[in-house]
Amino acid sequence: MRFDLITIFPEFFAGPFDHGILRRARETGLVEVNVQDLRAFTKDRHRTVDDRPFGGGEGMVLKPEPLFEAVESLLGRGVGDAARKSARDPKTAIVLLSAGGKLFDQETARRYAQLERIIFICGRYEGVDERVAEHLSTEEISIGDFVLSGGELPAMLVIDAVARLIPGALGNEASSQNESFSAKDDLRGRSRHRSGDTSQAILDFPHYTRPAEYRGWSVPEVLIGGNHAEVAKWRKAAAMEKTRRNRPDLLGRE
Repeated sequence: MRFDLITIFPEFFAGPFDHGILRRARETGLVEVNVQDLRAFTKDRHRTVDDRPFGGGEGMVLKPEPLFEAVESLLGRGVGDAARKSARDPKTAIVLLSAGGKLFDQETARRYAQLERIIFICGRYEGVDERVAEHLSTEEISIGDFVLSGGELPAMLVIDAVARLIPGALGNEASSQNESFSAKDDLRGRSRHRSGDTSQAILDFPHYTRPAEYRGWSVPEVLIGGNHAEVAKWRKAAAMEKTRRNRPDLLGRE
């Protein structure tokens, strides 16, 4: 899979992709990451990428021209205009990172992992010209109900979440199937709680390792008893309890 990042701070990404799963995925050719400086697509000597918002207000807004041209340069084709819009490649997503976007979740990560290419537009300043969101990007994504200085950090988080779902990226493929928000039901109850016709994603169950006792706190006896059926039962109940405690909102989703 290829990831392209359009940003005014290309140096921001020096380092984070050189560690762990992403580094291994890049070295084995599963993942390719390219960073594009947005200022390379400006026309004036000051390399201006932003301007004042129409209607007044605080801050500056990223201009549409350099963003459209940057994406078209990466695609190798035009995306059209108001009179005629070019067809989209179903295997390519153009993602605008924005506090006003749809909330990114594990289901979105799984969907992205089926693509061949994702182009990330990293917003900055007060925001991005809305024509970029409406007519250039295929999706507008937020990583949470808070505001950051730009889209660079969210882009890195999304890439990490997606890359680890690509077959071959993890040493043990079950690691991505059996964890919080996973889509696969299993005996350990990690992923879904079903009631009637609805499915509810739940958190991963609690994990313990050696020593069995630490500072007076003991590992639950069922986990060291060797009864796999009881372990599976405990894990399902513990996962539900942890979800009720930390993310009760998940239990209300259909």
